[in-house]
Amino acid sequence: MSEQNRTAEIIATYLGLGLSPKAPGTAGSFGTLPLAFILAYFTGIYGLIIAAIICFVAGVWATDILIRGQEEKDPGKVVIDEVVGQLLTFSFVSDYLYQNLHYWWIYLLGFAAFRFFDICKMGPVKWFDRKMKNAYGVMMDDVCAGLMAAFTLLLFVKFGIALIK
Repeated sequence: MSEQNRTAEIIATYLGLGLSPKAPGTAGSFGTLPLAFILAYFTGIYGLIIAAIICFVAGVWATDILIRGQEEKDPGKVVIDEVVGQLLTFSFVSDYLYQNLHYWWIYLLGFAAFRFFDICKMGPVKWFDRKMKNAYGVMMDDVCAGLMAAFTLLLFVKFGIALIK
């Protein structure tokens, strides 16, 4: 395996989490939570968005290398797309997470919301998953799932906190 292919596999599998024998997408999403926590706590929305952009660009590059010449255009081991989607999930609620440990439960809700939209594949998630059979399609369906989860999470958090107070 060439150095380029090895690097692409490390990125695409998010340091090997995508090689999980069961539920690699869930493993990649769950493995993103510590990164999301660190970014949201210390940098807020800026860190989450910048990291999501970097992971998106790196993910397109790595996924393109991995699927070149392959029949399967969205292999299960590619989970860098889940990393991007999971980071985006917390972007709309980053004000609650910045320098705050009190709302730790938001991470659990965000994880569940993202997995729901990623697995159910509704609307634009389904379109990118089915119609765009390239590295951008692999990444974009999870971007859409992440944004749908972000909006849903924002509603849960706003109404949930209002009910608690």
